[in-house]
Amino acid sequence: MVEQPLTAAALAAQLRLQPREYPLPWRLRAKAVCGSTERELERWLQSEPELQAARLVVAQRQRHGHGQQGRVWVSPAGGVWLSALLPWPQQPQASASLALAASLGLVLQLEALGLKPQIKWPNDVLIDQKKLAGLLPRLRWRAGQVRCAQVGLGLNGRNPGPAGSISLREALAGREPATLRHDRLVARVVAGLEWAVAAAPHPELVRRQAEQRLWRPESLEHEGQPWSVEGLELDGGLRIRRGTALAVLQRRF
Repeated sequence: MVEQPLTAAALAAQLRLQPREYPLPWRLRAKAVCGSTERELERWLQSEPELQAARLVVAQRQRHGHGQQGRVWVSPAGGVWLSALLPWPQQPQASASLALAASLGLVLQLEALGLKPQIKWPNDVLIDQKKLAGLLPRLRWRAGQVRCAQVGLGLNGRNPGPAGSISLREALAGREPATLRHDRLVARVVAGLEWAVAAAPHPELVRRQAEQRLWRPESLEHEGQPWSVEGLELDGGLRIRRGTALAVLQRRF
């Protein structure tokens, strides 16, 4: 059976059915295809700058999706490709790392499906050491304060992914085919983003739970030398060690 293109009305209906601990008011837009959900969201914000609710743009597929540092993100039908504007504390020094909170919210949703995902610093989610999802988080500022948070997210659902990646279909191995319906996948991602917003005032909780799920490679190259991964900082930095030397890596999006 061919799945019908997702509409904003159908997504709103699914969100009402989806168990969500921290529901936000949402304005929704759904596209069958677009160049990039990030660009669509940017145009929406320019035409309607007042932020009275969280906003979400989701596409069946993207022609020009991109990830960290402008890298191309292959975005065919069957995956989840979206961008969201979220309320966020105005003073980020006292709030959780957006990258960690958003990644952790998604991971918790995947764990509810019986999976064992890991967070690959700074912005990927892995299953069996293969990339399932990537996030592009950033804070939007105005007059020295955070105006809102923005998160772009891509997740391989039913679609085949590029080399080195894994899809949710593969990870679930056919155990829950109904879960792969596009509206249900998007609703789960939305619930994860809502969790991130609720957890924003609790940076230590986010840091601790993200660290428990942190992917730790055998070694990490830094300045041409192998280092070991120690853990995470409150601001989302990655703490690494080489002998007695300690360093904290920061990634700006």
